[in-house]
Amino acid sequence: MARIEDYAFIGDCETGALVGRDGSIDWLCLPRFDSDSCFGRLLGNEENGYWKLCPVDAHPSERFYRPGTLILETVFTTDRGRVRLIDFMPPKTDVSKVVRVVEGLEGKVDMRSELVARFDYGISVPWVSRIEDGALSLVAGDSMLLLRTEVPVRGESMKSISSFSVRKGQRVAFVLSYQISYEEPAAAEDPDALLHAAERFWREWSGRCEAAGAYSEAVQRSLIALKALTFAPSGGMVAAATTSLPEQIGGPRNWDYRFCWVRDATLTLLALMGAGYYDEARAWRDWLVRAVAGSPKQLQIMYAVTGERRLTEWEVPWLSGYENSKPVRIGNAAHSQLQLDVYGELMDALYQARRGGLHENKRAWAIQCALLDHLKGIWTEPDEGIWEVRGGAKHFTYSKIMAWVAFDRAIKSAVEFGMHGPIREWEAQRAAIHEDVCRHGYDEQRQSFVQVYGEPQLDASLLLIPAVGFLPPDDPRVTSTIKAIERELLQDGFIRRYDTGATNDGLPPGEGMFLACSFWLADAYHLTGRDADAKALFERLLALRNDVGLLSEEYDVQRRRLVGNFPQAFSHIALVNTAHNLTHREKPSEHRGGKKPVPSKERQATNSI
Repeated sequence: MARIEDYAFIGDCETGALVGRDGSIDWLCLPRFDSDSCFGRLLGNEENGYWKLCPVDAHPSERFYRPGTLILETVFTTDRGRVRLIDFMPPKTDVSKVVRVVEGLEGKVDMRSELVARFDYGISVPWVSRIEDGALSLVAGDSMLLLRTEVPVRGESMKSISSFSVRKGQRVAFVLSYQISYEEPAAAEDPDALLHAAERFWREWSGRCEAAGAYSEAVQRSLIALKALTFAPSGGMVAAATTSLPEQIGGPRNWDYRFCWVRDATLTLLALMGAGYYDEARAWRDWLVRAVAGSPKQLQIMYAVTGERRLTEWEVPWLSGYENSKPVRIGNAAHSQLQLDVYGELMDALYQARRGGLHENKRAWAIQCALLDHLKGIWTEPDEGIWEVRGGAKHFTYSKIMAWVAFDRAIKSAVEFGMHGPIREWEAQRAAIHEDVCRHGYDEQRQSFVQVYGEPQLDASLLLIPAVGFLPPDDPRVTSTIKAIERELLQDGFIRRYDTGATNDGLPPGEGMFLACSFWLADAYHLTGRDADAKALFERLLALRNDVGLLSEEYDVQRRRLVGNFPQAFSHIALVNTAHNLTHREKPSEHRGGKKPVPSKERQATNSI
């Protein structure tokens, strides 16, 4: 099985595929990110579906995205010549398509295409036949794939095989499209026209990205990934394109991330607005408002891409898991948990949208007021916390801090934008929560805020205290908490979310370094005047990206490899915001918390990167 970092990502802004260095597409769900897979080898074996296109004689390859696009080029060099494989998914119009074009660069290269489609997460074998225009039809139930190519395709051992050769200057194209099986087959489309349209789309979109100094390329690549992880019809952004890629190789920390988390709301908005993408920010804000609309008692931490609420979790027994990491999970049971921090995230996101100049959503304020009325009665309850632990509800410090944020942002919205509400009542609630957190969430003996009231464990989410404005960056309790986290959660220069051996999260201990938390540490350094440390850590994190600039959720320092779902939106959102903190005058961390950073002699130089 390929390493996670050996995959690249292509997508059509409704779903996406993982393409290996060897030219094999090992993961693709159609027609949506959260649909069943038709290529599932990533979480099983060849019997679960893949599409490999490469030279007959395997050789090392080099690959890259065309600048400013999500069009992947892989160059294979053999003893007889060189070929280029171009992989992309045109932004979806009528049906989803995967286009693969082989170009001869030197000599003559023998090529082979192996297509093994297996619907329903790798278990349903399709019926393969020809339709009138010569396309290969692969049907199982309501799903149909159509493969169109100029080279012959034959059946062999339950595979669809093409063997052909390309010489310098020759091009051979494959177009695989998906549609409902009982609908009239979509007409064939010119692969070159699809390529030109896709390149134009991505270049026009990425060309609007605001510069971030020396980090401009990394920021643009991250934003392209975030755009591709967005379900265009609704504006919702999935946390990742995959499910069940393990946070610990061989372990059970395998979750389905093909959904949209409310928790990501504020940082997503700040990343998009900071880069100049206000249309995408507005679409994300509107998705949030639609998704959470309804009874305040039924607020969820996550929703499906179009806002569906039922995300029932189940396990797939016939998939062996990535590198035998079981179980493979579909759906996510955490959607039903109580996580108080999402109230603060939602309120903060809508406040930041107003500050950013987004046109007011007419339903937003009424929904916010109803949610606050509910929150004032439940903020004292235990919850499952930001990390969605499955070891039982507790009084998580960060959850209480974000409850404070919820009332704080409501007050600021009312004062700054003329929104109507019971401000004095909200001020009393805000003061009560602040006093409660400072009394019960701070351990005087340890000189640190702690993960849970009355318990000694630390938590990387506490790095966000100055960023959300709960305390100023120069408060001694903030600086001492940062130092405590450095002492106890820092390993090989990167940050763990928490000590899985000390915290009962319902699972065996062990996971990788959480990349978003490591970016948060860089932000905390910056806010507290440690700009040299911030820049050094940020550049170490940039070095963890794979060869095409993508990050997963975590990094395994012992195995020196990426782990967790991929590509991970939260990691790329954090990358963009940290880059903007280090290079922009309007800094996300200062913008969000309303506080100025601690002065630093290095700041002027840092701002000119």
